[in-house]
Amino acid sequence: MSKILIIEDEKNLARFVELELQHESYETVVEHNGRRGLEIALDQKFDAILLDLMLPELNGLEIARRVRAVKTTPIIMMTARDSVIDRVSGLDHGADDYIVKPFAIEELLARLRAVLRRVEIEEAQSSAKVTQQKVLKFKDLTIETSNRMVRRGDKTVDLTKREYNLLMTLIENENNVVSREQLLNKIWGPESKIETNVVEVYVRYLRNKIDVPGKASYIKTIRGTGYVMRTDDNGEENK
Repeated sequence: MSKILIIEDEKNLARFVELELQHESYETVVEHNGRRGLEIALDQKFDAILLDLMLPELNGLEIARRVRAVKTTPIIMMTARDSVIDRVSGLDHGADDYIVKPFAIEELLARLRAVLRRVEIEEAQSSAKVTQQKVLKFKDLTIETSNRMVRRGDKTVDLTKREYNLLMTLIENENNVVSREQLLNKIWGPESKIETNVVEVYVRYLRNKIDVPGKASYIKTIRGTGYVMRTDDNGEENK
């Protein structure tokens, strides 16, 4: 039985979500205060956390950041804010997905099942991995896959999990254009409701980290289609 922590200060909503999850055979713990919610999240083991954005004493972004610093527990942010910046901010602080209020309980349950399945798949893949070091190269980029180390030349590049997965997907499809939809499905999962413009934001983040000022970007935008990393790049500026 999966154990879910609900941190939501709107008590009627929290109770409704709690009852629906219990009906689906989830074990639940509910907290209405942000600071106490963080303490519970760090003290106990949960399979997922449903986290409100606006909470008393400590907001959801800070809770997500602190949880993610020490745990990989999946976090679904529940928020009334639906701008791209707000969504990206939630993801950057460690959320795995978000859902905008008001939402249908069926959608929340579907997203919860999706993140729990992703965890199962990742754990299965991790246990099946061969420990032998695998090194990928693209021009002067070097990726050590066993420890997720990325370097450009002699400089180490510090990437988030999604930035790393984005880079790996583009390099694994070297010289082939990858659409925004393909990147979204690969990195966030086919059942994610995140819009493709979030992919554009993460491509920009990745470029800022791996590109060298004054030189053409390794990640080329194919207008209206997607992105590509080409070994036969002629050195023209990114378009």
